[in-house]
Amino acid sequence: MYVVAVGKAAPFMAAACAAGLPAPPRSGLVVGTHCPIALPEEFSWLRASHPVPDASSETAARRTLELARGAGSDEVVLVLVSGGASALLALPRAGVSLPDKQATVRQLLLAGADIASLNTVRKHLSAVKGGQLAAAVRGRTVALVVSDVVGDDLSVIGSGPTTADPTTFGQACAILDRCGGISRFPASVVEFLRRGADLLEPETPKPGCADLARAETRLIGTRLDAVRGAAEAARSLGYRVVVRSDPVVGEARDAGGRLAREAMSQAGPPDSAPVCLLSSGETTVTVTGAGRGGRNQELALATAQALEGWQPAWALLSAGTDGIDGPTDAAGAIADSTTVVRARASGLDLAGTLRENASYPFFRQLSDLVTVGPTDTNVGDVQALIVAAGDSQRARWS
Repeated sequence: MYVVAVGKAAPFMAAACAAGLPAPPRSGLVVGTHCPIALPEEFSWLRASHPVPDASSETAARRTLELARGAGSDEVVLVLVSGGASALLALPRAGVSLPDKQATVRQLLLAGADIASLNTVRKHLSAVKGGQLAAAVRGRTVALVVSDVVGDDLSVIGSGPTTADPTTFGQACAILDRCGGISRFPASVVEFLRRGADLLEPETPKPGCADLARAETRLIGTRLDAVRGAAEAARSLGYRVVVRSDPVVGEARDAGGRLAREAMSQAGPPDSAPVCLLSSGETTVTVTGAGRGGRNQELALATAQALEGWQPAWALLSAGTDGIDGPTDAAGAIADSTTVVRARASGLDLAGTLRENASYPFFRQLSDLVTVGPTDTNVGDVQALIVAAGDSQRARWS
């Protein structure tokens, strides 16, 4: 057996795997942004870049493909995938340079592309994603996946290196059109994707592909596991727990308004238990300003704006389970009943902050950033909105 672990949870997944195997693997690769633990001697550590790939991501992808191709027909390649794998393994296909792929990823992120759209483009520019890693293995591939994707689509998580890809070059071209237009993207990328749409480049492996008949991919962890843990903790503290079943998706500022309305609908009479409303998912931010922030920070700010002046008292935590929110060192932010008052006393403008996508300096000035560092896992974002007992002003939303 050979082992490849890639993603934000890669070191711990590799260590747990090694502890559970009846015999050590012949060799293994662990690919991530940092390695906080000592790995078994059979594993080699490779640092790579996230969220935008760099040369180290390209090296890691080449090494991973070499391991996959080197396994014999009677051997197994065990692939351990967690959030962040798409950027950490990045080997552009012939005709596309790494700088052009970097520029493409940056533009898609700025345009607010959701993860499915982003990974559709990534898969068609890659030599390893969209089932191509498993297709390179002569023997058997088994992948164990921790999902950071709403809906847990195995072809989207980590760009599906071991899973058949149902998307097409034509869909990738359409995504560029929606995310700023082709003039915003490198000419080599546009040309390559158009060639693929014209059947002049080989497609990614599709469902039913014979090269993937020996591959098996299993989901072993999702955002709902995080929510269940949060619910147990909240109940133990005496809260009445309400779990929002629908994922929190879409523009972060719009999601903040929806959470605010749901909080108002859940507030109970003065003699009732306080409510803890739990939700999870992954929002996006279409960047129009020059500020700095992340989707969780923007969601928290939008919630504060929507709940301005509302009683009873409330408090919201919105954070990424990986400990990272966008291009910042914070996992997210806390907003509460006092946020708007304290912001105005500090000379901060909520509307202007949202307009400039500048939620990070806003919450930093209020000392309400949540900074925990990398958590070494990733199952998306979670929100915990606590509402104290008391009559709500539901009429405001009528």
